[in-house]
Amino acid sequence: MDISAGIQASLAGRYASALFELAAEEGVVSSVESDLDKLDAALAESDELKAVTTNPEISRKDQSAAITGVAEVLGLTPLTARFLGVLAANRRLSRLADMIRAFRTIAAAQRGEVTAQVTSAHVLNDAQLETLRQKLAAREGRTVKISSTVDPDLLGGLVVTIGSKRIDGSIRTRLNTLAQAMKG
Repeated sequence: MDISAGIQASLAGRYASALFELAAEEGVVSSVESDLDKLDAALAESDELKAVTTNPEISRKDQSAAITGVAEVLGLTPLTARFLGVLAANRRLSRLADMIRAFRTIAAAQRGEVTAQVTSAHVLNDAQLETLRQKLAAREGRTVKISSTVDPDLLGGLVVTIGSKRIDGSIRTRLNTLAQAMKG
């Protein structure tokens, strides 16, 4: 499996790579990915869970007990639950969000997918997202998964980021470029 050196070099990447390899051996990559999506959503929604994972004053034992309870409530697979236990034992829960992102990147690369971060001034409907996905897939030559957000400050247009490539077609950027040109 070809994993970028940047991912392998980071702490989060090493843990994510190890989790991916174990999940691949057991044939549960999609289940683990689903578990990590649940965890990511739980971290985003719960300030208490975020505090449990990031507060250095909470003991390993308490972190481990809390994360075991979270795994049971979310119905996580045994592999994911064991992984969280290892993170708690090694005091690495604070890096969980980075590990989730790294795992997603590894899994997507394995499937031949690329994720496009799309920021628009207004919410895009399903038809617009599908058209954009098809055009990006044709441009990239591989499957494109879209993650969209809304930023009203763009005024209009889109900003698309795929890996290190950025396509900025926003009205805000065009107006800023015009203002710079007028300044001379």
